[in-house]
Amino acid sequence: MIIEPRTRGFICLTSHPTGCEQNVINQIEYVKSKGKIEGAKKVLVIGASTGFGLASRISSAFGSDAATIGVFFDKPATEGRPGSPGFYNTAAFEKHATAAGLYAKSINGDAFSNEIKEQVVNLIKEDLGQIDLVIYSLASPVRTHPTTGKRYKSVLKPIGDVFSNKTVDFHTGKVSEISINPAEGEDVENTINVMGGEDWKMWMDALQSENLLSEGATTVAYSYIGPEVTKPVYRNGTIGAAKDHLEATAFTITDDLKSIGGKAYVSVNKALVTQASSAIPVIPLYISLLYKVMKAKGIHEGCIEQIQRLYSERLFGGDLTLDEKGRIRVDDWEMREDVQAEVNKLWETATTENLSEIGDLEGYSNDFYNLFGFKVGGVDYDADVNEVVNVPSIQ
Repeated sequence: MIIEPRTRGFICLTSHPTGCEQNVINQIEYVKSKGKIEGAKKVLVIGASTGFGLASRISSAFGSDAATIGVFFDKPATEGRPGSPGFYNTAAFEKHATAAGLYAKSINGDAFSNEIKEQVVNLIKEDLGQIDLVIYSLASPVRTHPTTGKRYKSVLKPIGDVFSNKTVDFHTGKVSEISINPAEGEDVENTINVMGGEDWKMWMDALQSENLLSEGATTVAYSYIGPEVTKPVYRNGTIGAAKDHLEATAFTITDDLKSIGGKAYVSVNKALVTQASSAIPVIPLYISLLYKVMKAKGIHEGCIEQIQRLYSERLFGGDLTLDEKGRIRVDDWEMREDVQAEVNKLWETATTENLSEIGDLEGYSNDFYNLFGFKVGGVDYDADVNEVVNVPSIQ
């Protein structure tokens, strides 16, 4: 079939297998071009099919020749209906990892569930014995608690007051005012239950109880802080409360891992176009301005550049500098004073009429479509493509 992008709001309803594969190849080539990383050799990535999780899996495999197990929750294609981009990404990753002689297996299902944890535990026992590095990169809006069965839904809301500011529809370039009502009832608690650290700790407990973590094993979860302009709706809002919980959990997990000399870290990454960030009001406008400034300064990074730098310079490069709250900061270039000062100045003047000049809306839009395998260089989108692609280890 010929697959074209079909969008609804901040979601793309279709994805392109060839475009997704080319995206994966581009990331693999980038990691290989940067040279070898003396990193972990047996890696588990929870949330492995898109964004930072996919970049982590690629950086481990092609930077450090690591054996990887990836956990994700994606939809395979059926005849006449494309699969989700994460499924195509994983199929491409496994294909190229296997061709390079690297172990790569994947498990598709709800990472919050006990069943998937058990499947992963059994796979590690059978194939790898122990794990050196666990990356926790889940981005789900809902979670069913594995013991109580209660279903929690996260919300994106400020805490205390109504938040009003500018946002942009990145499809049309229209800048408008938006107001978001504050959290109420159990909104904060629900969001913490979905996006906080409880499930991360459950994963580490499951692995440790079965003696599946090697001596000195490391685990990393990803977080975001962001600028002043997004603080009320993001870091000081419901999602920020969940991120605070996630970051506090790192210390608990580190205590749990003392017997094997293990460590848990949170890495604060930069603002990037992801399926999750596209859904957050205000963020698309901020990112389009940020991209313009960082590209002009030659310090722009995508997911793969961020994670390759995290691995090569921080986790395995000898410069594990932590901030005052014990976090790794690879948002350091984004949060530079000169960068933020310029973004703030642009923010004040941003309108529908001038955004195409002062911001990088085209870069934002391209990155969004790239997530789904569209607008990727070197791909013939007029060609017939087989939509049914299998992940080799999930036949």
